[in-house]
Amino acid sequence: MSPYKMNNYFKCSHVCLYSCHAVQESLLSSASGFSNYRGILNWCVVMLVLSNARLFLENIIKYGILVDPIQVVSLFLKDPYSWPAACLIIVSNVFILAALYTERRLAVGTISETTGLILHIFNLSCILVIPAATALTVTSMTSVGGVISLGIYTVLFLKLYSYKDANRWCREIRQAKAKRLTRSYSCECSQRILLVFSDMYYFVFAPTLCYQLNFPRSSRIRKRFLMRRLLEMLFLMQLLVGLIQQWMVPTIQNSMKPFQEMDFSRMVERLLKLAVPNHLIWLIFFYWFFHSSLNFMAELLQFGDREFYRDWWNSETVTYFWANWNIPVHKWCLRHFYKPMLRKGTNKFLAQSAVFLVSAFFHEYLVSIPLRMFRLWAFMGMMAQVPLALFVSRFLNGNYGNAAVWISLIIGQPVAVLMYVHDYYVLHYGSSA
Repeated sequence: MSPYKMNNYFKCSHVCLYSCHAVQESLLSSASGFSNYRGILNWCVVMLVLSNARLFLENIIKYGILVDPIQVVSLFLKDPYSWPAACLIIVSNVFILAALYTERRLAVGTISETTGLILHIFNLSCILVIPAATALTVTSMTSVGGVISLGIYTVLFLKLYSYKDANRWCREIRQAKAKRLTRSYSCECSQRILLVFSDMYYFVFAPTLCYQLNFPRSSRIRKRFLMRRLLEMLFLMQLLVGLIQQWMVPTIQNSMKPFQEMDFSRMVERLLKLAVPNHLIWLIFFYWFFHSSLNFMAELLQFGDREFYRDWWNSETVTYFWANWNIPVHKWCLRHFYKPMLRKGTNKFLAQSAVFLVSAFFHEYLVSIPLRMFRLWAFMGMMAQVPLALFVSRFLNGNYGNAAVWISLIIGQPVAVLMYVHDYYVLHYGSSA
């Protein structure tokens, strides 16, 4: 190597030794590819806890301790000797046995498919009409008792509808393949369709709305897992009741005057004030029901399919949220309503709108009948999801779409709550006020 090249080599080595710059982007730039924001997430959680702790302390100082277990009991019972909601739930066994008996007759061919369909339609109609009529006419039934009993009957309606469809599909497949099946296989299928009481009631209590001949089963019951879910259920239920009594009820009561006076600025302030506890209670309820309660029932029954929800919190569209936050209902809608409509030639938009229409009906059914007033706020709120879904999917993408979904959840629910509470207050206490 020549002296000139040696000199340049040593100069380069000397410069590289002290070099501290390179072509690179700032971490917060999207081009950097950096994605580890765990510390910022922890900071958000700390700030959220501190801000809500301040609100909670302010609530305690202003109102005192409002949690009253005795008041909770009164929400379920007006008369300790009259339990209409419990009696209504016990009567539901009549409809379960009616569906089982109808399917048994259809399986052995003693009644025609048309007769079986008429009996199923009558049975399903009674499941919706009888509890609604009871809740509207029996004055001793409280609103909370009405919501619980109607909720159980709604679940039963969806289950028995699926039970009817699944057994019909099995009969159609058996009849279509009767000529190619062996006699032994055909008899085995016939016996399997003749479900016994244990099969029927396993499906009734299983955490699913979709019936099939054989459910996936877990190998054993994990006692520790079961106890954890049970403790979560008990603790979170107490927490939900305490938050509603201590935080939501005073806020709702203080919101009536601005609504009566149509003070828009105060109405918005009360809406935003209610949004925080309402959303927190909704999130706790989601975990309590879809994770703790459904996993408890699944573990107890050794039910293998535990997909009760997906990552709805990452939803970038409204349709993705509704398809992933409640998987049992989504599977039922897909299997028994949406896909059959597509097979009949309905386009996707009309089929999706029809699904939202059915969902809106059941939302209103579960609110208006127990409250004994018909205002259609829940129905309109659900139907408003259709144009909202179109807007978000067309104009908002990525994080903007996710933010729009969160805003609709945080703001939309308190609006419906305040509308119903205001109308209930005017209907029952307006004249005395």
